[in-house]
Amino acid sequence: MQLVIQNLSKTYGNGVKALDNVSLTIPTGMFGLLGPNGAGKSTLMRILATLQEADSGSAMLGEIDVLKNKEAVRRVLGYLPQEFGVYPKVSAYQMLDHIALLKGVIDNGERKALVEALLQKVNLWEHRKRRIAGFSGGMKQRFGIAQSLIGEPKLIIVDEPTAGLDPGERNRFYNLLTEIGENVVVILSTHIVQDVQELCNNMAIINKGQLLFAGAPTDALREMKGRIWEKSIAKSEVEHYNAANKVISNKLIAGRPSIHIYSEADPGNGFIGVEPSLEDVFFGHINGAHNTVAA
Repeated sequence: MQLVIQNLSKTYGNGVKALDNVSLTIPTGMFGLLGPNGAGKSTLMRILATLQEADSGSAMLGEIDVLKNKEAVRRVLGYLPQEFGVYPKVSAYQMLDHIALLKGVIDNGERKALVEALLQKVNLWEHRKRRIAGFSGGMKQRFGIAQSLIGEPKLIIVDEPTAGLDPGERNRFYNLLTEIGENVVVILSTHIVQDVQELCNNMAIINKGQLLFAGAPTDALREMKGRIWEKSIAKSEVEHYNAANKVISNKLIAGRPSIHIYSEADPGNGFIGVEPSLEDVFFGHINGAHNTVAA
């Protein structure tokens, strides 16, 4: 099964164009949707999750028309939003049991077996009697994954899942998502490049509602090979280099700015060619140095 999005557009009442004619084909497996805050990622995710209407375009999940047949989508959808509310005094077991009931798992024995299996899967079994409101951020996200798996979904949407997680919880979350993504379409919406680098075989970059790149991370890196150049400069030189070069990133190393620029030829002037990273790909597209949508 794959998700085919064609010419999807959405403009809000204040004139902000959140999605501008976006077309994507998303196969089974982990798919990373990269973009800065406000890029249009959450709008796209909410439309696919049937929580928001598009102005125009289409989206097909296999034979299901996502925009017109919302009930059919919801039967095969698992959704983990960036933030989700919980009843403050309800335990993890009770909440998951309640959600399973709402999703149509009526048989008590079947539901009990399902809830227990999911809590084991996300490593929350020993915390099953604790209130979710008292969970850490990582534990809440793992609970969110558990509830998203009820009903054997064909499409799972995960919106900014690792923001605020410590390294240990992030790794546990990565492992969970990798296992889940073997048999279903999993869309991981994030502004954290490492999330995509660690998890995804396919990706897209979106900014200001427009699709800037779609393809495999390896293809994106190949396109950048031989075109990323690095130099350590003084802080007083930053403005000069920004004006004279296609600077795609600037970060402090040992108190000095280290800049990466995009250039198809050796720029000289002390720049050293470096192997491109996915971060270079991301900033190169976002900053307009290399904006070509892959086929």
